[in-house]
Amino acid sequence: MLTAAAKQELEKQQYRIIGSHSAVKTCGWTKTMIRGQGGCYKLKFYGIMSNQCMQMTTSISCANRCTFCWRGYKAPVSKGWKWDIDDHNFIFAESIKEHHKLLVGFGGNEVASKTAYEKSKTIKHVALSLTGEPIIYPKINPLLERFNKEGISTFLVTNAQYPEQIRDLQPVTQLYLSLDAPEVNLLKEVDKPLFADFWERLNKSLEYLSQKKQRTCIRLTIIKGINNSMLDKYAELIMKGGPDFIEVKSYMHVGPSRKRLNRENMPLHEEIVALSKELVKYLPDYEIVSEHIPSRVVMFAKKKCKINGVWRTWIDFPKWHQLVNFGKEFAAEDYSIKTPQAGLSGKGTLDGMPSEVKKRYLKEHPEMHIFVNESARELSFYEE
Repeated sequence: MLTAAAKQELEKQQYRIIGSHSAVKTCGWTKTMIRGQGGCYKLKFYGIMSNQCMQMTTSISCANRCTFCWRGYKAPVSKGWKWDIDDHNFIFAESIKEHHKLLVGFGGNEVASKTAYEKSKTIKHVALSLTGEPIIYPKINPLLERFNKEGISTFLVTNAQYPEQIRDLQPVTQLYLSLDAPEVNLLKEVDKPLFADFWERLNKSLEYLSQKKQRTCIRLTIIKGINNSMLDKYAELIMKGGPDFIEVKSYMHVGPSRKRLNRENMPLHEEIVALSKELVKYLPDYEIVSEHIPSRVVMFAKKKCKINGVWRTWIDFPKWHQLVNFGKEFAAEDYSIKTPQAGLSGKGTLDGMPSEVKKRYLKEHPEMHIFVNESARELSFYEE
């Protein structure tokens, strides 16, 4: 799948190639959390511990050439699988081994949290979203089953061009579908898809997403001046997919995307909040729940996730593994738990509150330690 030059370029960017078509790379938020400086938005929204999360893909190839993509090399492009198929157990073992190698330097790092680093040696989560389209790997289901059996939660992202694979996918902890534009011509401009029937594939993918019993999420990557309009059309597509969650996230002006887009195309967080407040008006089944300012992202959830006035967007990971390995049908609400903190732009945050308020919160939630990042004005949660 990869030429020698492409592989060399990836390795310079701290990717580690697994076999012939997979890759792993340490997420910046994993490093940040090991340094004791805060976790990613998946920590705040869903309870994933960033220092115990591995970022990888089972396929470097993709069927889109998205204008906002940050990848640093020309990845293989293909509509279907044309390569050898590496064994899923090999990918599992080698990905974990290479992930640990990438983090080993933190063992002697004076600024690193020794506790966070030691915990990083036990992977609890995998984000199948590094690059390419992981869902097209022919043995994706056996690999997911292996992660489940090993007590590793799965967050998988798809670009919505492979509806049958979505339909046939085994349960994942949370399944993401990327929705990059609200109508056909704009989607063609933004994603530059290989498939001629890309719009039909997107709509069929949304249909199959709506049939999933486990947690689902639709992600919008907003490019200012390009795909930040027609919110009513976005809402129509979102309602077709019926996800449990929606993430509205800013395009980030990094990597090779800077050759295709301008810095002015990257919305401020305040602009993402404003757009989200307009979008939710078209979505009667949803409410805005939370935000992560450093990532410029706002999270919505279905109103059914709010029980007796309390949001339940976090994941009970032990319950998830019990359910998924038991073999019986179960639903998203069966492994959802209370969200420790919600609100927008200061609402609900402990930052700046009197010490007695923080003490009371700690008393109510003794299982959590609260870390307030004054510079980012965000609240992250760490396991003790």
